[in-house]
Amino acid sequence: MAEHRYAWRGNDRQGQRLRGEMQANSPSDVAEWLRQQRIRPTQIQRQWTLPPWLRRTRRPRIQADELTQMTRQLATLLHAGVPLLQSFDMLGKGLAPSDLQTLIRDVHTQIEGGIALNQAFRKHQVFDAFYCNLVAAGEMSGTLDVVLDRLAHHLEKTQALQATVRSALVYPAAILVIALTVLALILVFVVPAFQNIFASFGAELPWLTRMVIALSETFQRYGMACAAFAIAAAWWARHQIRHRVTWQARLDRFLLRIPIAGELIRHACTARWTRTLATLFTAGVPLTEALDVVQGVTGNAVFQAATQSIQAQLMRGTSLSKALDSTEALFPPMVGQMCAIGEESGALDHMLAKTADYYEREVDSTVARLSTLMEPFIMVVLGVLIGGLVMALYLPIFQLGQVV
Repeated sequence: MAEHRYAWRGNDRQGQRLRGEMQANSPSDVAEWLRQQRIRPTQIQRQWTLPPWLRRTRRPRIQADELTQMTRQLATLLHAGVPLLQSFDMLGKGLAPSDLQTLIRDVHTQIEGGIALNQAFRKHQVFDAFYCNLVAAGEMSGTLDVVLDRLAHHLEKTQALQATVRSALVYPAAILVIALTVLALILVFVVPAFQNIFASFGAELPWLTRMVIALSETFQRYGMACAAFAIAAAWWARHQIRHRVTWQARLDRFLLRIPIAGELIRHACTARWTRTLATLFTAGVPLTEALDVVQGVTGNAVFQAATQSIQAQLMRGTSLSKALDSTEALFPPMVGQMCAIGEESGALDHMLAKTADYYEREVDSTVARLSTLMEPFIMVVLGVLIGGLVMALYLPIFQLGQVV
């Protein structure tokens, strides 16, 4: 019998109203499951859906910090000796109605049906291969609470790194948008008003003023067409980058070659690469299998190709440090040196974690330096643009005052 999705409403033993959704073969199965949860059902209704070729699935809106918090709480409960099913029950009851609560209840139902935790996670797109592989390793070794604690620590570090890089990009991008908006408003509304005043002077205008007036006329005539073309070109480029591997690889290679930003991106990718590999290796995942997961964590096609090359060399018997040294200087020399020390001492996971800590600090210091240098540079650029426009508009008035 095919499973269907049912929406249910009911009351618990304290009289609190509850509701949710679940997959089941029939309404009687839903009622039986609710009775096992000590919930008295008041309404069970099948959710009718469109055929798959007409249905547009909605991905659960679960933020990264919510997933990290859930992982941390689950690790704490398991470490305290709370059984797995009861832990998910407590997590679900402690949340307001949301996609995360629905997800936790679905996982609870699947575990109750006899499915392993990592297999239940793999049925949801929220949990990536890295997350599921770590959970599987924890279940196999009997150290699920320890693995979840390490996983939560990894997610927290990753979010902190992403927030650091994002903060370095938001400020200059916002200033650039504001500057372009102010510049466009001046060219469209302010310059034509001054142009009418200059027409009554009957004298030759300075070259700077003539250039600004010509720029304003060109912008008014072709501005909308240029904006539409820029938006269409940006959309086309975004589509090509998303759907063509070669375009993505070219963009990632170009970003790594930018003088200052490229070094920041390289260090951020190195930190994520080493942090993920250290977490997987510590959890007991074999190195070659761990590299399968590490390939996509950096979000950079160049690092992904290098990881595939490293994995192929490891399968041929090459050490990790030598494989890293052969990646055309993509990874900094310190990564290979730390891996060589870790392989010699038998503490590769510890050395990888130390390397990740170092490059995360490097990203923080680079962002701080960029922020310090960016502010005066932006002020100078804005001063030249806005000041040049103001000078071009008022220069004829000053010349007229000198003549009078």
